[in-house]
Amino acid sequence: MKSFFVQNFGCRATQADGAALEALLSLRGLQPAESRQQADLVVLNTCTVTATADDDVRKTARRVHRENAASRILVTGCYAQRDPDAIAKLPGVAWVVGNSHKTQIPDILADAAASTPFHGNIHVGDIFAQNEFLSAPVEDAAGDRTRPNLKIQDGCNNRCSFCIIPFVRGRSRSAPLADVVAQVRGLASRYREVVLSGINLGRWGRDNGMRLRLHQLVRILLDDTPIQRLRLSSVEPMDYSDELLALMASSTRIARHWHAPLQSGSDPVLKRMKRRYRIRHYEQRMRMAHQLLPDAAFGADVMVGFPGETDTEFEETRAFIERMPYTYLHVFTYSERPGTPAAELADAVPLPVRKQRNAVLRDLAAAKNLAFRQRMVGQRLSVVTLDTAGFALSDNYLKVELAQPLPANQLREVEIGAITETGLAASPTPASPTRVASNPFILL
Repeated sequence: MKSFFVQNFGCRATQADGAALEALLSLRGLQPAESRQQADLVVLNTCTVTATADDDVRKTARRVHRENAASRILVTGCYAQRDPDAIAKLPGVAWVVGNSHKTQIPDILADAAASTPFHGNIHVGDIFAQNEFLSAPVEDAAGDRTRPNLKIQDGCNNRCSFCIIPFVRGRSRSAPLADVVAQVRGLASRYREVVLSGINLGRWGRDNGMRLRLHQLVRILLDDTPIQRLRLSSVEPMDYSDELLALMASSTRIARHWHAPLQSGSDPVLKRMKRRYRIRHYEQRMRMAHQLLPDAAFGADVMVGFPGETDTEFEETRAFIERMPYTYLHVFTYSERPGTPAAELADAVPLPVRKQRNAVLRDLAAAKNLAFRQRMVGQRLSVVTLDTAGFALSDNYLKVELAQPLPANQLREVEIGAITETGLAASPTPASPTRVASNPFILL
């Protein structure tokens, strides 16, 4: 095998894993291909959060085999960890390697380099090494993104009744502090914005005797690296500490972006989900964040159709979302995951009802997002230019159509002239570079 192509499914952590795999395979002498059709090896880095995610992987594997029957397919990631035997039966699949042994993929491929193609299952176990952490060399950690995802935490110690992730990602474990600082310092030489991601990001530092908290890590990164902007991906509501919120409000080098999974706005449903907060806790954290960051993006993951969810409980969720300052939502329809406690619950919500509730919340989210975008007209926003010509992303998570195309990977300030169908449009006023103080570690 001389060339490879990695296709990622799912969350930011999976995307970061995919970038790390690309770097590790390149170090072994394989060349990245421009497409699946041109690759000798196709790596499918999978998600298994929903049945739809599983189905997407199966369809893609079959499509890859039709497109290029000579290629060898390696399936890894969360679906590979959960159900390797089902994946191994797919045509063209030569290897199935779970998350627990994802770091060994280059060695597995090297050992098999001289062998003839075969269709078998090399799922190499489901025991996670507590200290094992998939990461890439500093210079390669970003892949091809203009806003690289840096995974600094993996796994989860929570046991939400609907969630398969703890079973396919293992217990919570943190990237070492020195590694994170080195990664961010290296990425800062090439990128203006870095997204810190994890399966349960707010738990970073709470294992292996580190005794650190996320806000302390962010403070260290601001002090010890020249990164111009950090963005936090999803953080559990109880992990938005007073210290973290105060830091986000005090530094222009942290994107004004608050994302906390809600799942449900009904306490009885949260209890059945075995979530570790109640609505009053969530609301207190969000209200404090909004007071400190009134123009920030506020997002949440919301699940509809959890077993036993009544019309009254769904209305509690809808009403909670309506009164809170959300600017966008990720709405998911509940999907039974074999092996989770929720899959054994009675009182399944009929699929048509689930879909109808999903549509209600999506419409509500769209209305809130429109109102938020309308508020931005006339304001100046700091944006990072994207590799999509003529577009940028604001620090408060809005896509901005620029008045004139600019090179990717620049921080600019633009004045917003109008809204578009899904984002904003900058006014014709020339975009100005974001000012940086004489001390390169301080962004004005």
